[in-house]
Amino acid sequence: MRRFTYLMFLLMIGLSSCVMVKVPPGQAKKQATPAKAAPGQVKKTTGSKSAAPYAPGQQKKATPAATKKKN
Repeated sequence: MRRFTYLMFLLMIGLSSCVMVKVPPGQAKKQATPAKAAPGQVKKTTGSKSAAPYAPGQQKKATPAATKKKN
């Protein structure tokens, strides 16, 4: 009888330690993509010499004179 009780106790302890946690889809951990990573981190991963192309504040705006076609 003690052996049965001991086995049941171990079984209950073993099953109670297996817990599954359900995470809502919006709260799952997201991996950093180059578009969302910091410019310096993207520079490191791509091997570029400058982080300016990846920084939104460093992008040059197109001027109307540059977009016109020359005849």
